[in-house]
Amino acid sequence: MKGSASKVIALSAIGGLLVLTGCAMFRIKVQDKDVENLPAYDATYGAQDLRNLAEKVASSIATSDLIKNQAGNLIMIIYGVQPRTTTFVDTQAMTDRLRNTLMQKSGNKIQFVNESHRQEVMKEQGFQAMTATDDTRVAIGKQLGAKYMLTGALIEMQKQTGRQVRVSKTELVYYQLTIEITDLETGIIAWSTQEEFARAARQPLIGW
Repeated sequence: MKGSASKVIALSAIGGLLVLTGCAMFRIKVQDKDVENLPAYDATYGAQDLRNLAEKVASSIATSDLIKNQAGNLIMIIYGVQPRTTTFVDTQAMTDRLRNTLMQKSGNKIQFVNESHRQEVMKEQGFQAMTATDDTRVAIGKQLGAKYMLTGALIEMQKQTGRQVRVSKTELVYYQLTIEITDLETGIIAWSTQEEFARAARQPLIGW
């Protein structure tokens, strides 16, 4: 009887330990990550790619002859990066990141027209014209026009291993970002660059 009781107690203890361990395995784990070195969990475009591409393009623009030969401030307007991808990519985030990085790297020599809030600007100007005092009212008709327009496109090409007997599949994804700066007076592309990268990911067909 004592032996049987000991076995029951031991099995109960092991069972309880397994239950506790199992519960711990399914608990949410939160961990901060270094945004300067974010890992890629698959082959698709991610946050680190956004940072890298914006940094490279902004550095190229800020050190270009177009900027160096500009006597005063260079006023641009950004009309976005066109997504030509099969998966969703937030190219507005690329536009925002690129604008911010360009202003920092150029020491605000490159300035931008706030194209996304033009209606709000005009609404506020109209409100001030009717209600604000003379000493605080902004002057109408003094907005600065852009000299250059920045546009771009992000393309994506995917390739997977073909049909065959295998335990895993490999996916290769290629991305190319093209950025152009157009002279709004002449319509000529004054500057252009391309940045590209590719990433492969191997995924097991069996697993979870």
